[in-house]
Amino acid sequence: MRYRVLGGTGIEVSVHCLGAMMFGSVGNSDHDDAVRVIHAALDAGINFVDTADMYSMGESEEIVGKALKGRRDDVVLATKVHFPMGDGPNKGGNSRRWIVHEVEQSLRRLDTDWIDLYQIHRPDHTTDIEETLSALTDLVRAGKIRAFGSSTFPASDLVEAYHVAERRGLHRFRTEQPPYSLLARGIETTVLPTAARLGMGVLTWSPLASGFLSGGIRRGQDVDLTRGRAAITPFRFDPSLPENTAKFDALEQLIEVADGLGCTLPELAVAFAAAHPAVTSVIIGPRTMAHLEATLKGAGLELDDATLDRVDEIVPPGTDLYRADGAWRPPVLTDPRSRRRPAGERAAA
Repeated sequence: MRYRVLGGTGIEVSVHCLGAMMFGSVGNSDHDDAVRVIHAALDAGINFVDTADMYSMGESEEIVGKALKGRRDDVVLATKVHFPMGDGPNKGGNSRRWIVHEVEQSLRRLDTDWIDLYQIHRPDHTTDIEETLSALTDLVRAGKIRAFGSSTFPASDLVEAYHVAERRGLHRFRTEQPPYSLLARGIETTVLPTAARLGMGVLTWSPLASGFLSGGIRRGQDVDLTRGRAAITPFRFDPSLPENTAKFDALEQLIEVADGLGCTLPELAVAFAAAHPAVTSVIIGPRTMAHLEATLKGAGLELDDATLDRVDEIVPPGTDLYRADGAWRPPVLTDPRSRRRPAGERAAA
């Protein structure tokens, strides 16, 4: 396993990061089996583990904590905060009140004294970014976290956070965690170049496009829309929908590329994400040992220029054929008031 420096922190992390989202009630609820998968990943040279408080409502963090007993010093541990962890107000978001509360809960569940990388899971435009950065800076100074980053932030928010930190003498986001895959290349336009200019490390998620690139979905075959990710967002996978035609067309061509290389489509997908110069680490999210072994089998795959050129022909750089993040959309898109002047003020004359 190769290692890369994470966002100027001096911390070296494996090019594959073990994502723990599928450990717990939403995926593999067998704690002992999940621990075995984590141990196998560590034994293979992966030293970077990423989870979040909201994954199975804390159960994922508990499983990771069990797995890291006796091995904590050898692992770069990342988790995230933002999404609600209960009913009622003030139990989510990016406020100082919530961050300071929830970091203690994550430390308890992870059974550790510190978190190497604490990430803000999504933007929160009801909270000043200075408030968030100030709280995170205090946690670094208190020794509870070593560094902090963002997840699925637009480039404009990354730039704002950088300049606020600079003006106020606060620590800055060291990393960004965006979705990136063969079918979701939109971040190549602004997010990845911005992260590179700001010296941020990048750990990408969903290299298999929520299973669309798993190799088990093909055009002309029935897609089970009652199980897994397809049951949650069937509109993404339903081959009868016209908006999915381009995805299925690209999928068939990408399978041809993988076949020509003698590798699987998932191996191609993970290798593609790792090849971008702005990407530090690619998050893989196995649910079972078989999933992990299949991913590790392709760890040595290095794509040549001809292959990457062919991928560019199939899905042009900066193109999103697949919208990875179905859990969050910026308020400027969801709140009509942000796009419409008050009635009576919209006409030009």
